Amino acid sequence: MRHLLLGILLTLSTITLSARGPLYVLNGVRVESIESVEQSNIERIDHLPATEETIERWGIEASEGVIMVTLKYDTPARFEAEGHSNFTTYLQHKVKWDKNMPAERVSLRIKVDSEGRATIAKVLQSTSRQYLKRVENAIATSPCWTPATKNGKAVESTQLVNLLLPVGKQLPVEHGVIIM
Repeated sequence: MRHLLLGILLTLSTITLSARGPLYVLNGVRVESIESVEQSNIERIDHLPATEETIERWGIEASEGVIMVTLKYDTPARFEAEGHSNFTTYLQHKVKWDKNMPAERVSLRIKVDSEGRATIAKVLQSTSRQYLKRVENAIATSPCWTPATKNGKAVESTQLVNLLLPVGKQLPVEHGVIIM
């Protein structure tokens, strides 16, 4: 009887949830998506097929399988300094970029080491070298983060930083982008 009930539930869930896709589990917690997870922070990805055992453990949402993502850390790195709880807003205040100057954008992958020091791991995009230099200087002199932890021990992690200044201004359409 139990197997028949599971079979019926599986059939019904497949019909109603087929457009939903697999269930995502990030470090043991159900999440809607893993799109925002920085790839370099992923330790392992496991796929559990939609079996009776998987559905019994994870519920009807697992009728399309389960994608288990394990990160290199249990707790992500946090930035809190000078009244800022976000590194991007901190940089917006530290990088001197007058409102009369053209809008500029930089996208970076930064590394936060086990001591909490932030360094640029890779420049993904920058609209000007002058602007990039100012952002680099602000990062080099920034306060330390609270590093990510794994099993209670501080570990390295990476973060994406997208910064557009001056705040509220849009990049002009004709403005070129230098990809580095």
